[in-house]
Amino acid sequence: MNVLEAIRTRRSVRAYLPRAIPADVLKRLRNALRFAPSACNLQPWHFIFVAEPSRRQELARACHDQTWMAQAPLTVAACGLPDQAYPHMGGMGSSVQIDVAIALDHLTLAAVAEGLGTCWIGAFDESAVKKLLGIPDGVRVVALTPVGYPASADLIHPLEESQRKREAEIFSAERWGNPLR
Repeated sequence: MNVLEAIRTRRSVRAYLPRAIPADVLKRLRNALRFAPSACNLQPWHFIFVAEPSRRQELARACHDQTWMAQAPLTVAACGLPDQAYPHMGGMGSSVQIDVAIALDHLTLAAVAEGLGTCWIGAFDESAVKKLLGIPDGVRVVALTPVGYPASADLIHPLEESQRKREAEIFSAERWGNPLR
């Protein structure tokens, strides 16, 4: 599967098989995270791979009781290290959230290429997640994602054109509002 196919095929999967992810696949997923770009190549991140079932269940509770998350054999907590990030990203401050998001997106696309599903989790109690995973002060939890084999093949299929905004709604040429030719 090429990267454009992975982009069109990636979905938020909320039902998983209880099938283990092979070690070689996990290694490729870790490499997808490691080789992601970041501002000034600072790599202000740390990723916690949580495979222990009871800990995954506790994480699901800390994610506002999204209990379906614990079905997946793995949950990845994507953490940002603000002190290691580029301090001025446009008008938005530190690059930490953007850098971690880019890396996590690399993981989600690599997972699709491996036949795995993910679901970006932004609804969580950060204090509870930090306590559960022993995350130190000064480190931020940016997002989490379960990773596993989808419970049904119907959960992974390419997006249809009709499911996306038209190009004219989201692209401009040279200046805002100028249509692409």
